[in-house]
Amino acid sequence: MAESCRGEGKGKEKAGTSAGAGCESDDSETRPKWQRKDRDDEVGDPLSVVGPEILEKILNFLDARSVARCIVVSHGWQTVAISDRLWAPRQCSELWADKAHIPRCSQVRGISRLTAYSLSVMDGKRVRITREDLCDHVWEYRFKSTAPEYWRNLDPTWKLTGPPMRRYFHQDGTLTADPGDTVWGGHECSYSIITSFVGDGRIREHYVRINRWAPMTVSRLEDWSWMMSNDIYYYTSVPDADKPGGTGPLFPVW
Repeated sequence: MAESCRGEGKGKEKAGTSAGAGCESDDSETRPKWQRKDRDDEVGDPLSVVGPEILEKILNFLDARSVARCIVVSHGWQTVAISDRLWAPRQCSELWADKAHIPRCSQVRGISRLTAYSLSVMDGKRVRITREDLCDHVWEYRFKSTAPEYWRNLDPTWKLTGPPMRRYFHQDGTLTADPGDTVWGGHECSYSIITSFVGDGRIREHYVRINRWAPMTVSRLEDWSWMMSNDIYYYTSVPDADKPGGTGPLFPVW
């Protein structure tokens, strides 16, 4: 009889232990994923060890490229790595710090800082110039060494007699210069942007032409400023990163 009672007691104890284990298992399932340290598939994942708040502090020490790579690690890492708290204070500011122009599309209200960063990087590589780009910037105009000597002598940067000549593009398709510009001469001037495509949508040819002068090819410099040039002269955009709202097209152009 005593043995039977002891057996029943052991049975109850085992049942209690099993029930307790079941409760622990259920409790584990209700915890946040990063708190479940007993899962084999999460062993070694820093997010499962330190949690999202500490991981965010760690990522804050990384450069933008490294933080962007963290986005593709897992869904949990993505949630941490796309936080505006990571991108707003430092990453965008560092990206824009030494740039000549800040893209208007990156300054739209309501977009995340990660989106602003991504749009800025993509726009900085864009070589397809738009009317907005031409009209938003002031342009410096210089002759190349291949230009005739007569024209070079009129260029103050060649004679070191003054600052570079400046040109201003307008939405109506005209181009003007500063008063007293000896090269300009007061003649009427207009510009056009020519872009042609091949069958799959790639740009075959893209250039800017002023009156009937030789076409100017378009390129970007490392600081995101623009350059348009032909064999005789070239235009470079004057830095204006402090311009409110940014410059260039509102919507991305590729």
